[in-house]
Amino acid sequence: MKKTALYDKHVSLGAKIVPFAGFEMPVQYSGVTEEHFAVREKAGLFDVSHMGQFFIEGAGAKDLLQFVGTNNVDVLENGKAQYSCLPNENGGIVDDLIVYKMEDEKYFVVVNASNIDKDWNHISKYNSFGAKMTNASDEMSLLAIQGPKATEILQKLTETNLSEIPYYNFTIGTVAGVSDVIISNTGYTGSGGFEIYFNNESAEKLWDAIIEAGAEEGIIPCGLAARDTLRLEKGFCLYGMDIDDTTSPMEAGLGWITKFDKDFVSKEIFAKQKEEGVTRKLVGFELTDKGVPRHDYPVVDAEGNVIGKVTSGTQSPMKKIGLGIAYVDKPHFKLGTEIFIQVRNKNIPAKVVKMPFV
Repeated sequence: MKKTALYDKHVSLGAKIVPFAGFEMPVQYSGVTEEHFAVREKAGLFDVSHMGQFFIEGAGAKDLLQFVGTNNVDVLENGKAQYSCLPNENGGIVDDLIVYKMEDEKYFVVVNASNIDKDWNHISKYNSFGAKMTNASDEMSLLAIQGPKATEILQKLTETNLSEIPYYNFTIGTVAGVSDVIISNTGYTGSGGFEIYFNNESAEKLWDAIIEAGAEEGIIPCGLAARDTLRLEKGFCLYGMDIDDTTSPMEAGLGWITKFDKDFVSKEIFAKQKEEGVTRKLVGFELTDKGVPRHDYPVVDAEGNVIGKVTSGTQSPMKKIGLGIAYVDKPHFKLGTEIFIQVRNKNIPAKVVKMPFV
């Protein structure tokens, strides 16, 4: 198992460590609910250094990213980031990712930890454009400072004016005396904040500086469990759960990052799905009775026929009800439709609702 540069820090803080995507990662510190509410109301600090980072450079960099990704890299200006996904040849998803345009002919790509080698091989396979590819995953760390107080806390540590960095934009600056930090207004919690990328050797210094700077505002360390409940309340997809090699972006509600004004892998498949519609869709649902939905629980209709399956589910800390995301067959995926989630052989009534949940 790999360890992030902050592994010893997590152990010293009493974090519960679990294996995740080939890494030993902190799943929680003080408890999921406390960490969840800290991020929604104040601020939380996440070590997400397990994520993968690639640099793609040279005259062919943009053409390569255009062909392997669904979103249109052409619209990116320097200092802007874009959510996208890598389709496979069968209309499924290799991974979802964020593409950062550092400068003309230089891009920074952030991928999921479990897919680093898979994504690298997939992109390399299509690199007939002569782009220079560098896998910097083992050298880089990533901290996510998330929550309504996150900007205020981070601002104490940098001369970069964070209020001038809009959502899905980034800059390179100095944080707590560490130079060449990528400061990105992105995150996976839906509560605002920044993600910072830097070399491993600065990890402990930056972690300590952020915790100290945010003490007054109530910042606390947060683990993967709270990250999961936070993203789920906002309806964000998690690769391997809600999207994978068998699900298309059109089924997953990711048509908005699938642009047909360029050529890319599986374009014809997605164009057909767009024109004809899909037979199943990823939808949000809320239970109308007590129960907690979990990954792979069957979704059934009033007669008990299986019409889908839950991909992510939880007891929402904010709403205090069971809710989740599921693939549901046509026509049951319409908003307001009553469906049932099989929880331990009991069919719990639920309703298809619009996401985000909070």
